[in-house]
Amino acid sequence: MHELGVVHIKIDRADRAAVDALAQFGVATIHEAMGRLGLMRPYIRPVYEGARLCGTAVTVLLQPGDNWMLHVAAEQVQDGDVVVAGCVTESEDGFFGELLATSLRSRGARGLVIDGGCRDVDELREMDFPVFSRAINAKGTVKATLGSVNVPVNVANALVNPGDVVVADADGVVVVPAARAAEVAEASRRREEAEAGKRTRFEAGELGLDIYDMRPKLAELGLTYKD
Repeated sequence: MHELGVVHIKIDRADRAAVDALAQFGVATIHEAMGRLGLMRPYIRPVYEGARLCGTAVTVLLQPGDNWMLHVAAEQVQDGDVVVAGCVTESEDGFFGELLATSLRSRGARGLVIDGGCRDVDELREMDFPVFSRAINAKGTVKATLGSVNVPVNVANALVNPGDVVVADADGVVVVPAARAAEVAEASRRREEAEAGKRTRFEAGELGLDIYDMRPKLAELGLTYKD
């Protein structure tokens, strides 16, 4: 996992049509449709309200307090990518800010997910460059130690391989393996269609007890109603 001092230039990105299909759905829907897999820990949060992203992962392995590899990663970014950064050990330093966001956007990046700190939040909000991070922290970093780019990384307890699809919104961040992108997009579509039907029934006053046929199981377990 922790392969240091290497940049993999060729990666297999998820199919663009599948990525675009996944972009239509929220994180909660995708997570459920994928079998409740792929979620990052909930401490990874958007740095400003309304941030959301969907794209293919260019992964970065960082050293604590050192953002050198984010600059290295910028060279590997293609249109539609999301930079996804983990660290060899926990660090909340401000690895990323407005200047790096400007660099990544010029390469076509759709945003950043980082298990570390971010700063320049007002500027990022003004740019509408979506960042999901572990912390907001003004503390700066150095450029002194090698990490790697486009290696498997563990980010907030989720394994991210280069080319995987990363989707993030106000509910969290989910990782979809590249090979499953089309399948999960279709499962997400079916789930949303089913939820639309249930929503109509809830709006009409039906109860979840009946929509989900809960009453027989509750009775079997001994639930009783008393005046």
